Amino acid sequence: MPDASPPTPPKSPQQQGAWERHIETALWNSRFLVMLAVVPSLLGSLILFIVGTVDILTVVADVLRYYLIGDTPNIHDSLVPDIIIAVDIYLIAIVLLIFGLGIYRLFVSRIDQAEARFPHHPFNVASLDQLKDKIARVVILAVIIEFFRAVVDIRFATPLEAIYLAISVLALAAALYLMSLGHKGE
Repeated sequence: MPDASPPTPPKSPQQQGAWERHIETALWNSRFLVMLAVVPSLLGSLILFIVGTVDILTVVADVLRYYLIGDTPNIHDSLVPDIIIAVDIYLIAIVLLIFGLGIYRLFVSRIDQAEARFPHHPFNVASLDQLKDKIARVVILAVIIEFFRAVVDIRFATPLEAIYLAISVLALAAALYLMSLGHKGE
């Protein structure tokens, strides 16, 4: 039977040798290497939010030109796909934001403002598994949005293709339902 004695407490700096103290300090500070992932993730998120916003503003300008001035080609074919693309871009930006802030919180430091005011905010992750789960949910939504963008452009040649589309939409709805069951307590 394994020994049930409590684990030994860590040594104080006075109990450590100089080399051990320097090595452990360097090892502990190596956690800041994750900033090489955090900063580009946040910059990528910012860029994607800007691109998504410009795309939406372009759609708004096209709609206004179409209805007020009338010098724009018919917008009805491109309106929904353009908005869906912008939403997809926003979702990917959110993935990068959750990833960057989640990695920062797990490896560098807690985000005190978020934890004090918003304890259940998506940025407050307690483990890598929880971070992966939150990212997976947003990625699944992005995939679904991408699916619907593809569906908008489909032209059916046979009735069987329409049935395939209906089955795929049903499968997505079932997946969303099952995913929501797994997260009911949150």
